[in-house]
Amino acid sequence: MRTRHLFLAIGLAAVWGFNFVVMEAGLRHFPPLLYVALRFVLAAFPALLFVGGPGVPWRRVLVAGATLGVTQYSLLLLGMRAGMPAGLTSLVVQVQAVFTVILAVFLLKERITARRVTGMGIAFAGLVLIAVEMGGGGPVGAFVLVLGSALGWAAGNIAVRKASPPDSFRFMVWLSAMAALPMLGLSLLVEGVPRLEFSVEGSLSVLYVALISTLGGFGVWGFLLKHYDASIVAPYSLLVPVFGMSSAALFTGEPISTVKLAAAALIISGVLYASTRPRRTAPAREEASDRKRPENALST
Repeated sequence: MRTRHLFLAIGLAAVWGFNFVVMEAGLRHFPPLLYVALRFVLAAFPALLFVGGPGVPWRRVLVAGATLGVTQYSLLLLGMRAGMPAGLTSLVVQVQAVFTVILAVFLLKERITARRVTGMGIAFAGLVLIAVEMGGGGPVGAFVLVLGSALGWAAGNIAVRKASPPDSFRFMVWLSAMAALPMLGLSLLVEGVPRLEFSVEGSLSVLYVALISTLGGFGVWGFLLKHYDASIVAPYSLLVPVFGMSSAALFTGEPISTVKLAAAALIISGVLYASTRPRRTAPAREEASDRKRPENALST
């Protein structure tokens, strides 16, 4: 990867990692479901007027919007509102890569390799550490909601894999549009008519997640994927929880305990091991399976 593109990939991971701190700030001013709805409204409009059609069947857009949009972000923000810290959330949702492999076996009939089983086992060991720490007085329900968000993200990865959009930025705009209306309706049904008061922090939070994290982030992500193989670009996503946990510690004072560091090491190394190919020449069947695997469709 060229030096300027390397810095672009690292910068993108920093933007997406800091996104969790920004979302935590936004939740101080908006109900979680409404916050998600506003994110998608701003990400879709007015960009929708200029990008053209999604380039894939509409049913694919609907499924991706329901999973990668509505399910993932609803559970994510509800989990954060219920007490899941921003930095820890940025780490836990990375198990979406493990869930993606599991769903691919059942839904795409892909063959799971011993390497992936080992990687998933390592990552789940990290989750067990977090669960044990949460059981000692942490928000267990919030932890479960974030796990559900990771599962929704994984389902969205499968949906995007099946859609195979020719333009990831344009597809993300339409995905946002498809998720916006259901989220607005769900917010009104569950949270009622909001009493909103203008605040600089809340407004900047929504603008950041909609324009910088969603549209700008996926624009950069699509640019990198056009120049490099996904196997080269995808591992940089593992920097997201590094920036997420460090920015949460810096800006919100979220403590980084020894247990969290150990869990981070297990989850990140497990995901990395499961999602990369060994250096030595693999058997032809395993190489074919790796080429067909669902790519890690980032969404933060």
